[in-house]
Amino acid sequence: MEPEERHYSNDEITVHWKPRQCIHATTCYRELIEVFNPRNRPWVNMNGAPTERIIEIVKKCPTQALTYDWIDKTRVSDKPGLSPDEAISEADFTCNKPVTVKLMKNGPLVVEGLFTIIGTDGKEIKAMHITSFCRCGHSDNMPFCDGSHRRK
Repeated sequence: MEPEERHYSNDEITVHWKPRQCIHATTCYRELIEVFNPRNRPWVNMNGAPTERIIEIVKKCPTQALTYDWIDKTRVSDKPGLSPDEAISEADFTCNKPVTVKLMKNGPLVVEGLFTIIGTDGKEIKAMHITSFCRCGHSDNMPFCDGSHRRK
């Protein structure tokens, strides 16, 4: 049975990986193969890049299957403990970055940029940098992908 969560650390941060939440969008290893290489065991090499670069890629995970925490719990500059969508500041939304939508083969729609999700009731669900939306209808966390398409 697959563990619920795996942890990989360097001297500054611990990266947490939740295999059941991972949809294998490939963002991590396409953008930082020196750290995230699925051909290696363990597949995460925390000495493969500077901490700041690892954090940058972890924040791009569309399902937050990858997250991180500072080892030094007094670190507050990056709002440790918050997921990437929770750490969005008001200043982030004043940028004019385009939102991109990628269609993953046999998988979800991955939306990246600075955007707000509005529910059917017209209320804001959450502000995000990146997420994946279910296309198969099997997710237990609609409208977000939870990887259920791989099990069907």
